[in-house]
Amino acid sequence: MKSRPKAFAQAWVFAAFLSSSIFAVPAYAQTRHSTPSKVAVSAPASTQTAAARPNNNSSSTPSKVAVQTPAASASDARANVPVLEASLSLTPTSSAPTSNHDQLGALVQSLQTTPSKVAVSTVPAIATSTQTQRNSAAALGTYLSSPAKTPVAALDAHSIRSSGLPFDVEASIALIVDQDTREVLYSKNPQNVVPIASITKLMTAMVVLDAKQPMGEMITITQADVDTLKNSSSRLSVGARLTRRELLHLALMSSENRAAHALARRYPGGTTAFVRAMNNKAQALGMSQTRYIEPTGLSSQNRSSARDLVWLVKAAYDYDMIRQLSTSSGYQISIGKRQVNYINSNRLTHNANWQIGVQKTGYIREAGHCLVMQATISNRRLIMVFLDSSGSTGRINDAEKMRNWVTAQARQSTVASRRNNSNL
Repeated sequence: MKSRPKAFAQAWVFAAFLSSSIFAVPAYAQTRHSTPSKVAVSAPASTQTAAARPNNNSSSTPSKVAVQTPAASASDARANVPVLEASLSLTPTSSAPTSNHDQLGALVQSLQTTPSKVAVSTVPAIATSTQTQRNSAAALGTYLSSPAKTPVAALDAHSIRSSGLPFDVEASIALIVDQDTREVLYSKNPQNVVPIASITKLMTAMVVLDAKQPMGEMITITQADVDTLKNSSSRLSVGARLTRRELLHLALMSSENRAAHALARRYPGGTTAFVRAMNNKAQALGMSQTRYIEPTGLSSQNRSSARDLVWLVKAAYDYDMIRQLSTSSGYQISIGKRQVNYINSNRLTHNANWQIGVQKTGYIREAGHCLVMQATISNRRLIMVFLDSSGSTGRINDAEKMRNWVTAQARQSTVASRRNNSNL
């Protein structure tokens, strides 16, 4: 008779553990289903086990997905210079949290050696590792550690329902997230890891600004800055001298590759140290599916996922200079006696209907046409990621579709609210 309370307590704890585990569905399992969704984006963590890493070969259909906790990125080196990938060592930000299984085992062991009365407060500790991971991502501050306004638990794959979006996007990969609530408005292959082209330059800009080098310092374009990988053209001739700020402006606004490379070359320790800093920054942000080997995006080995790029855009938005320089519609510089005019590679920056906080376009053949943005639409701050669009207008069309849909939803909500108030 004395063993019954003990057995009952063990069974109760085991049932609680199963209950908490049922909803911990791996992110890669959720990408196999085809309906877009509204879910909450989970905060990234600094570590992740190999078994929990997403499947990058998931299908191309939209799905209801919670953006799961990314882990620390691997280290890499730049493609255009003879740098060994092994030289880019990354410093882990934290150790892996104790697993639920470890905590359960410890609790069961304690039941076997202590009286059978178990305080209720000891049981919820089994399921606290997710919140611990969120709180450890200090680089993203309150945004990651605070709960979403519309929290949605990870759902079983068979529980996914259509969100009722009246359109699909042209991009092969897309993710639209409310910056404040972390609600996912649209999701399509968010965990596929692909080349990201010049989206890379947002990370380049953050590393430049983190170094706090003088923005007025003059930098000379050299032969080392000339693209020998894609042989892309540039209006910055060898010998041109610009300030660090001017180079950053051109890299962000017009995706100037020589400007981006010159910024990395003049970083303390040179390009190798710069790329190492890029990967360390990605690790600190929890971008587990991201790797950089050079600062321009010309290499197809610069790879990431839409999920990771949401965190990249969120982090870039926190830099005043990146917001200002990436969204300006045009810029004129003096090169010797010449006046050279540049325009923004994202034509939406010329559209008064758009309130864009930060943006970056990208294109190489392997990546397709890419676009990431933070924009305010109907008083909602949204982060948009579109990767691998087949044409130059596809990414713009996708953004316009999303803006029109969000605007229409807000209008309907306002009408419904007024109708309800009139009936009071």
